[in-house]
Amino acid sequence: MRRLLSLAFLLAGTPAFAQTRHDSTAPINFDAAHIELQDKANRAVLSGNVVVKQAEMTLTAPRMTVAYTGQVVGGSPQVSRLDAAGGVTVIRPGQVAKSQYGVYDLDKRIVTMLGAVSLTQGGNTVNGGRLTMNMDTGRAVIDGSSVAGGAGGSAAGGVVTQGGSRVSGTFSVPKRN
Repeated sequence: MRRLLSLAFLLAGTPAFAQTRHDSTAPINFDAAHIELQDKANRAVLSGNVVVKQAEMTLTAPRMTVAYTGQVVGGSPQVSRLDAAGGVTVIRPGQVAKSQYGVYDLDKRIVTMLGAVSLTQGGNTVNGGRLTMNMDTGRAVIDGSSVAGGAGGSAAGGVVTQGGSRVSGTFSVPKRN
């Protein structure tokens, strides 16, 4: 049985946890030790302490593949997807998520993180196998299994294994008089 935990209650109701809508149309700036352009495949492979920034969100990983459409607007190819591997961190205002793999689908405005996921926001931490963040709504959902239907599977060219299929975490409690 797949267990889901919606973290929407963390994101709403408390001003410290409120998330603003992410601007997925903002330019994407990157920094890496190496870039390999594969124009015929419409992609670029970034490696070596990769840092990608868009608006108030930062993604870091040892390696990222940037997929882009064949369209060029204003002299720049239109990025459609980022695939990150090797230990991924996504930082948004007041929120840090970590995993083994990550995918940012710019068309759907969804970030999916797989394998040994942790999401920290304020004093709250939730751990699981897969995290899905909707950049429009700020809603985050974590489930225990990194692959639908159970442990094991492939993601971003590697194998993700997650035992137990449970979500765990710690929620902070405000001090009361």
